[in-house]
Amino acid sequence: MKIGELAKAAHVEAETIRYYERIGLLPAPSRSPNGYRAYAGGHLERLAFIRHCRALDIALADVAQLLRFVDDPTTDCAEVDALIDTQLTRVRARLDTLQMLERQLVALRSQCCAPDRAAQCGILHELEAPTRGDVCVCHDEHAQ
Repeated sequence: MKIGELAKAAHVEAETIRYYERIGLLPAPSRSPNGYRAYAGGHLERLAFIRHCRALDIALADVAQLLRFVDDPTTDCAEVDALIDTQLTRVRARLDTLQMLERQLVALRSQCCAPDRAAQCGILHELEAPTRGDVCVCHDEHAQ
């Protein structure tokens, strides 16, 4: 199949396929007599694997490591386990950060209970606090 067909089947852009080829995640396809790339079913399977990994927010460098295990299924998978454990640690850290951000936004939102003129808006007042040398309620650990 041509690159456009592969891109459509894999739900990626053709440029993404070319990029994955350049960085070694996807093997170079054969070429048809007219010079077009000719992809096989294995390319689609590999792209599906890569897309699944990316949907789990696994970095491309880690995807490359996982693909090495796919390519050599006789190897021990302890590294695979460790890689996923590391990814899980990253995700949990981001969740903690997002929960902190949520608390900050809730604290900020609580500063404006009813629509009023912008001059009286508690949210804007708090967002301007650092310009006055004050601490915004969303960054005041005692206010949360």
